[in-house]
Amino acid sequence: MGLVRSVLAEHASRLAEVRIVEVEAIPYALPYRRPARFASGAVERADNVLVRIHTDAGLVGHAEAQPRPYTYGETQASIVAAIRGWFAPRLLGMRPGAIEEARAVSAGLAGNHCARGAVDVALWDLLGQLAGVPCSTLLGGYADRVAVAHMVSFDTPEAMADDAAGVHAEYGVRAFKVKVGRDPALDIAAVAAIRDAVPDALLYADANRGWTPDQAMLAGDALVELGVGAIEEPIAIEDLRGRRLLAERWDVPLAGDESCLSLADVRRAIAEGAVGQVSVKIARTGFSESRDVLGLCRAQRMPIVIGSQYEGALGALASIAFGAAFADTASRPVEATNFHDLARDLLAELPRIVDGEMAVPSAPGLGYVIDEDALAAARTEG
Repeated sequence: MGLVRSVLAEHASRLAEVRIVEVEAIPYALPYRRPARFASGAVERADNVLVRIHTDAGLVGHAEAQPRPYTYGETQASIVAAIRGWFAPRLLGMRPGAIEEARAVSAGLAGNHCARGAVDVALWDLLGQLAGVPCSTLLGGYADRVAVAHMVSFDTPEAMADDAAGVHAEYGVRAFKVKVGRDPALDIAAVAAIRDAVPDALLYADANRGWTPDQAMLAGDALVELGVGAIEEPIAIEDLRGRRLLAERWDVPLAGDESCLSLADVRRAIAEGAVGQVSVKIARTGFSESRDVLGLCRAQRMPIVIGSQYEGALGALASIAFGAAFADTASRPVEATNFHDLARDLLAELPRIVDGEMAVPSAPGLGYVIDEDALAAARTEG
């Protein structure tokens, strides 16, 4: 927080004068070139919400919220309702830099992870714009770029291998999260095909709780032999005994994602002894709570990775900002490539991936320009 305090002190007079005057939640829909499918659900279309926080200085902070009803219980409609009905009235008149105050006055609403995370990111985006520095610099400023990972969703083993090989060839990406959680033989064949297609790649598997314990043992053992670096959420979260047995069985970490939705969830998962790695998603814990999770994991010597919720480019920039801010997160690939699966996006210029890395934009805040024509065409209400 030292850098944040110094930036706030340097710009104190300006920050003291600026106030939040409007909070928007804009529902929109973007088509996918290729739908994302995995064990817990599918994303046929990006029915997301753009959060806009306006100030009387003319600056506007942005973030995108991605509903995942099968994981968080949030829908596009519920996110819009939560932001308009709960968060917006509490933020009006507040100073944009008062992020902890915003967390405090908004804390009475349980759940609503993606709505809360998007509001937090938009506030940080505003703070960066007001201070004239990138969000990543405010958060920690460790690196100016990070390696990225690509998620490979369900398809035939051949098509999944082609996806990974294509992303590797075009963007130089060398890390892949492979969606598993189907029939073990099919999952093993898919990972083996990707291993053959990109032999030197870092692979890790994500079952999204799709296997039974017996399937997890069969598939997980084979995937460890194929060199995966972690196996994420192999079985039901409620099966604590089974998760512990699998964590003890494998030489690679059992990674927590759906079991780690919040700081409290991460604390509990670590205490239960079944998690050896934590996936932090900016889409659900914003920057503020994600930083709290990072602090807890540091204290417990628990590795973390920055996961993806199949965000658009704006969400990918938020993930990159956080990933590059800290040594712990910059040392592992950030899941931030899948905005390329969208047929269209809201940004005027998409982030570039060069030699498997994405650079932090040098512009203040998250460093983007919204394409207003694209937003007008995508929004689903007048």
